[in-house]
Amino acid sequence: MPIALAVSTLLAVAFDYRALAIAVAILIALAIVVAFVIRARVRRKAPPELPPSEARPGARIEELPPVEVVLPAERLARRDRAKDDVAAAQAALEAAEARAAGTPQARADVERRRRDLADAQRRLDYEARKVSEAEEKARREAQAQALARREQAEREARQAEEARARTAQEAQRTKLAEAEAGRTLAEGLAKTRGGFVARLNALLGTSKALDDSMLAELEEILFSADVGVHTATHLLESVRERLARRELTDPSKVKAALREEIERILSLGTGGPASEAGHGGLPDLPPGAAPPQVVMVVGVNGTGKTTTVGKLAARLGQAGKSVLLGAGDTFRAAAGEQLDVWADRAHVPIVRGKDGSDPGAVLFDAVARAKVEQIGAVLCDTAGRLHTKAGLMDELKRIERTLEKAHGGAPHEVLLVVDATTGQNAIAQARQFNDALGVTGIVLTKLDGTAKGGVIIGICDELKIPIRYVGIGEKISDLKPFDPHEFVEALFS
Repeated sequence: MPIALAVSTLLAVAFDYRALAIAVAILIALAIVVAFVIRARVRRKAPPELPPSEARPGARIEELPPVEVVLPAERLARRDRAKDDVAAAQAALEAAEARAAGTPQARADVERRRRDLADAQRRLDYEARKVSEAEEKARREAQAQALARREQAEREARQAEEARARTAQEAQRTKLAEAEAGRTLAEGLAKTRGGFVARLNALLGTSKALDDSMLAELEEILFSADVGVHTATHLLESVRERLARRELTDPSKVKAALREEIERILSLGTGGPASEAGHGGLPDLPPGAAPPQVVMVVGVNGTGKTTTVGKLAARLGQAGKSVLLGAGDTFRAAAGEQLDVWADRAHVPIVRGKDGSDPGAVLFDAVARAKVEQIGAVLCDTAGRLHTKAGLMDELKRIERTLEKAHGGAPHEVLLVVDATTGQNAIAQARQFNDALGVTGIVLTKLDGTAKGGVIIGICDELKIPIRYVGIGEKISDLKPFDPHEFVEALFS
């Protein structure tokens, strides 16, 4: 092109400017024609693009696996017929060339055969191109479908993975909820059930006759069961009376009779199942009494008073009752901090004093604040003290009098926290605290860690003090309102 322009320029200079204009016009026309031809060839060779609905950013057809291409049978048949025509024309041309003898007629026949062959070849090229285009189109469509299927499979895989993740999360939440829910009462009584109850089952689950030897063995089991001598004697007399009336004819009925008598003992003074109590197992205020309900929590060192106060606060809060904590244990190191932690867990306020300050004054302030803020219950923690120390027990009496001054009728509940692992010594503790303060309810803790849970029967039988709660673990929900029937079912299950 530059050479032609240079030649035109020279001609223009040599002749005139009219020739230059004509040459430039011709060159521009030629350039336009050449551009159109090149563009047409490029378009014919370029592969067709995917439809917009089937294309995706970053997707390449070459990345897909090979696909099976199915062409229309008619198109393939036309190509095959064109091949046959070419072959026939070629054979006719070769035959005509063999017959040619130099005559004008023979030469004309050869030329005609050549034209026929050329026409057949053009038709074959056309059909071959159409087949190639159809094949490419079919391949593109098949790969587009494969791409769509792969995307669908990926979506389904993602959805399945998300579903599995949701299921795993739900299972984890369920597991955490179950863990938070704490153990069942039957699980918490496993060690006690494996103690004297297991021995009862072994004795009364046999086919032995009800004779003196069996009663002697039953007496030994009961007297070694930490229920106390008084209660063991009571149970034995109950069995002997029913045997005398011929109400018990086999060991299984003896076991049923013991269960009934134990449930009757545990029900004394409880006023029915814990579910019928006011808030979370704690009785309501007496008729005519004004809130707040003041609960004084007492017990010897190490029984779990502070932990019980925190768990009880959380349980009452869940039951819909407003609660305030009074940190009356001002002598034990870190007792106030421990109750602070429980107040945070239960989301309840707390009144604390300085370490070593007067516990009565702290609890007086707690009750006064509850009255001003119209809080439903005040849980008063106290320092642990030995029930055999008269001076310490007198101090508890002074705190009780202080609470009465702060609010008439207080304390409405005096809860004694007893460690079940102490066995029969718990009965002595309960007796001393009851004589000093008039205990209205007992919380029996650490039942899950001992086989001496039978002490609960002795406490109810000898002192006629109702059991309000039992502790069977460390979680908040492991402090459970006491239900005599549920307890006996869990004990003998």
